[in-house]
Amino acid sequence: MRPRVQRLLPNDDAAEMVSVVADFARAELEPAAAQGEEAAKFPEKAYLRLAELGVLGMAYPEADGGLGRPYEVYLQALEEIAAAWFSVGVGVSVHTMSAWPLAHVGTPQQRSAWLPGILNGGGIGGYALSEPQAGSDISAITTRATKTDGGWRINGTKAWITNGGYADHYTLFARTGEAHHDLSCFLVPGDAPGLSAAAPEKKMGMTGSPTAMLHLDDVEIDHDRLIGKINDGARIALSALDSGRLGIAACATGLAQAALDHAVAHAREREQFGRPIGDFQGMQFLLAEMAAAVDSARATYLMAARKRDAGMDFTRDAAVAKLTCTDSAMKVTTDAVQVLGGYGYTRDFPVERFMREAKITQIFEGTNQIQRLVIARQLARS
Repeated sequence: MRPRVQRLLPNDDAAEMVSVVADFARAELEPAAAQGEEAAKFPEKAYLRLAELGVLGMAYPEADGGLGRPYEVYLQALEEIAAAWFSVGVGVSVHTMSAWPLAHVGTPQQRSAWLPGILNGGGIGGYALSEPQAGSDISAITTRATKTDGGWRINGTKAWITNGGYADHYTLFARTGEAHHDLSCFLVPGDAPGLSAAAPEKKMGMTGSPTAMLHLDDVEIDHDRLIGKINDGARIALSALDSGRLGIAACATGLAQAALDHAVAHAREREQFGRPIGDFQGMQFLLAEMAAAVDSARATYLMAARKRDAGMDFTRDAAVAKLTCTDSAMKVTTDAVQVLGGYGYTRDFPVERFMREAKITQIFEGTNQIQRLVIARQLARS
């Protein structure tokens, strides 16, 4: 059993909530992770249990069906989930981000109709922004929504969709005008006629989280499925991504923490030259650098979360957190493989999986090159 992380939480209620999630993650998710990744199956039961614990709506108001917890509390619970089973942590993060547009720019009628089911109904959401030709450049989106007498008709293809083919709903962005950023946001049911998912991508890691293309062939949705104003989708998408990037930062930190824990345990148990390898200064310094990287990553995402909770602008902080936490995860997981030596390179130990999973954190929710661009632009405006 991995040691518990010593956390600074705002009150006893928050500490109890994170402790409950941590206990669940260690008892039910961690033992199932290796087999779940090997089978590459969607972990539906895990999400149902997390819904029962209130995790899927933790960061949203009680009036909307959530738990009303601060983002800094939600992210620390998310970190515990990702440390136990990274794919599930990412799935929760994407689900939470998918609810952001509805919760923040949806009408009262839309929120009351759909948010409670999304936040505590046990289903999982998807965020359909990227396309085969439109990743970092969302102005290249070609999926189009056309107004009809009864609502909207959507045609196009979305790519790299987490939970693709399994989500109960997709927060989807489509072109509704001719200008570069004339995009609009829609809430599309996962079982809408004309919506289909391709076979999941064959990825180097995170195989327990299906990533797939979505095809929309004359998908008809009601007029009230438009979330926010027409042609305001680009702003909505980027605002949601600020919060989503903090979720990925927390997941990456959890992954790095798990790798550090396994490395420390191995250094205590593995003997060479008649001594535990953790007694050698070279190994001690390596482990110390790994621990410093994990602690620094956690402090970075928590600072951004606390600014978000205080109602402050946190766009730059979110980009810094995503960049710092994911680069740290890549380094710490790679170093963990080194600590375990030949064992670390085998699938008998989880650190090789951690290293494969860490790589995607530097790519999705905006590559780390894009995070540097966001930070630079924020500096230029300050």
